[in-house]
Amino acid sequence: MVKKIAVLTSGGDAPGMNACVRAVIRACLAHKIEPYVIYDGYKGLLEKRIVKVDKKFTQDIINRGGTVILTARLPEFKNVELQKRAIEILKEMGIDGLIGIGGDGTYRGLLGLSKLGFPVIGIPGTIDNDIASTDKTIGFDTALNTICECIDKLKDTSSSHQRCSVVEVMGRHCGDLAIFSGIAEAAELTITFDHRVPDSVIFEKLKTMHDKEKSHAIVIVSENLLDVNEFAKEIEENTGFETRAEVLGRLQRGGTPTAEDRILASRFGAAAVELLANDISGRVVGIKKNAIVDIPINQALEMERDIHKPLIHLIDLLA
Repeated sequence: MVKKIAVLTSGGDAPGMNACVRAVIRACLAHKIEPYVIYDGYKGLLEKRIVKVDKKFTQDIINRGGTVILTARLPEFKNVELQKRAIEILKEMGIDGLIGIGGDGTYRGLLGLSKLGFPVIGIPGTIDNDIASTDKTIGFDTALNTICECIDKLKDTSSSHQRCSVVEVMGRHCGDLAIFSGIAEAAELTITFDHRVPDSVIFEKLKTMHDKEKSHAIVIVSENLLDVNEFAKEIEENTGFETRAEVLGRLQRGGTPTAEDRILASRFGAAAVELLANDISGRVVGIKKNAIVDIPINQALEMERDIHKPLIHLIDLLA
């Protein structure tokens, strides 16, 4: 029977992580399990930055962005000896269950601990929405809304100058932030790894818009796809539009989490504790068709991300 559970956040921060930490702590207390937090992810675990917490710790954190227990990346944690050391530290403190909130790097660390026999549960927390085992990850909705707010503001100034704005959004190799924001903002063009558009088509469309004196144009591009500054120069040279590149960067990770992210994070946190309380481990939670699901970590890491073909079709249809 699990008596003590620790929770950590690892990798990139995401709005809603605090809501998830809160849910884990409160669910533990409801199950008569002692909750602990680990500061700075796996790095903090190896440094023994582990603190027992109570309900007071959870006050006023549900609406805070970032992660109050901090986060860090530790590529070296793939080393089995470091994983063994981590388990020794957890056992020294009597902790018999670990919940990790993060992306695939966090999952790989948990998988290593699980293979060594330690009970773990993973929770998907990343604005990129690039975890294939779940329809939504913690932080995606907030990041999407942040992008929309930024583009709304860009439209105001772009219209004043008859300007084209090339907006680079995050997502690593996942185009969800670009695709969703492209639809929500009625972008003239949306370019992702799954939706590439030939330069000739881009230039022709924007030139026609410029010649018809369209007040502005928005082009949304997934990060890691192309050099947006050079691309902006090419658009300006080929279309007549004054063009600027805007890289939103880490603005997308910040801010107060939306209600949707707070609710999703709370559901995930409670489900993770429920699994460990029932002696179920080595799994990750997710959401499919609005139902909470859980699958083995190794299976989650092997899954391929769904391409949103209906949404890509919608982009082309409404362009």
